Amino acid sequence: MSEQPIQHLYPDSLAHCYGCGHLNEHGHHFETVWDEEAEEAVTRFAPSPHHMAVPGYVYGGLIASLLDCHGIGTAAAAVRRARESDEGLRYVTASLKVDYLKPTPLGPVLEARGKVVEMKERKVVVDVSLLVEGVECARGRVVAVRMPDGMGAA
Repeated sequence: MSEQPIQHLYPDSLAHCYGCGHLNEHGHHFETVWDEEAEEAVTRFAPSPHHMAVPGYVYGGLIASLLDCHGIGTAAAAVRRARESDEGLRYVTASLKVDYLKPTPLGPVLEARGKVVEMKERKVVVDVSLLVEGVECARGRVVAVRMPDGMGAA
């Protein structure tokens, strides 16, 4: 796995996302690292009881948020590796598609794994699987685009 989460390399002015911003004190703090051996990115997250949909299961909004932020983190990590540079590291979501395959149990650690399926100058497409104890509970596709100039400069 890579040495540090890609989200920790985002400029402080762009590190406030509710899902993955390490500077958002109320956020989830999803962290994406690169798995060199598998050639994919990984995020692990332990949901809390307040992430419940119905007793014993994770609510779908958390799953969508995890797949979204992990897809964006995967895109940034892949581009960083391909270009060997942190320039243009920050991406935003152009499209998110989520398929819920099975109810996701509340309790075990959720593991998101992302693979890049297309990489262009300003766009990266990532397929993401959400696994719980090795069982795929959801999958998604994230279309990530380079953050527009001036965004986040508030």
